[in-house]
Amino acid sequence: MRNILLTIEYDGTGFSGWQRQPGKRTVCGTLEEALSAVTGLDVKIDGTSRTDAGVHALGQRASFLLPDRGIPAERIPRAVNDRLAAMCGEAGADVRVVAAEEVPEGFHARFSSRGKRYIYRVLCGAEPSAFARTRFCQIEGTLDAEAMREAAAHLVGEHDFAAFRSSGGNPVNSTVREIYEIKIEELPAEGFGIRSAQGGAAELSAPRELRISVSGSGFLYNMVRIISGTLIEAGLGKRTPGSVLEALRSGERARAGFTAPAQGLYLDEVFFGDRKGGASRAEDPKDGGSL
Repeated sequence: MRNILLTIEYDGTGFSGWQRQPGKRTVCGTLEEALSAVTGLDVKIDGTSRTDAGVHALGQRASFLLPDRGIPAERIPRAVNDRLAAMCGEAGADVRVVAAEEVPEGFHARFSSRGKRYIYRVLCGAEPSAFARTRFCQIEGTLDAEAMREAAAHLVGEHDFAAFRSSGGNPVNSTVREIYEIKIEELPAEGFGIRSAQGGAAELSAPRELRISVSGSGFLYNMVRIISGTLIEAGLGKRTPGSVLEALRSGERARAGFTAPAQGLYLDEVFFGDRKGGASRAEDPKDGGSL
């Protein structure tokens, strides 16, 4: 058998998350249907991250087995994407296979991962944009990026992140995780000009994107969204940067910030191979549920 690793991107808006669910449209189920049609086999895939409804991916990874004979790995993306386009009709496919490659026997997209990077996108402007509602968390006004960076510094390293976990996820053996890096970037939000009436005339304001990038060994249920919500509160002046350290040490969910909306979250990259400080915990699933 050949072990195939896929790189996948998707718009999570129209899906009930990654994980298979009876009677619901999911990313995993849609891909399995397309792969089964292309290969003539009953294909089941294992994804690295079980993203929630509304969460997007730029670099999701999934592995599955194929017989030694059959479609070459390099032809899988084109064949599967053509099938997905036919399945989705005129609206176009909201999931796409970016690449496919053969990997060693025993490799597993989830348990061979050394970590992941997520990005959280916030659109800061005077009024919400109808066009940005499925791509960003929208905040009226501005965020203090320096305050957010100061708050984020308390979360980098290995800590018990019990305060940054929602209830309802799958049981895990430990709530200790390692954050490699958190970056806060300010970017122009091109294409999302917001019109506001001032003195009877419609003027186009220039909103900004604030992007939170979080890399780590693994994440608890809703951990990245809670980190993002907590940093947003720091940026709005609703909490001090030092309160983030207090929340972390307390282990109490009520001490951390709100759970930021799903539509701002993107799985950006999955790390494999050696990574400093990112030893794999294959015996303890790194994601205690969906993100």
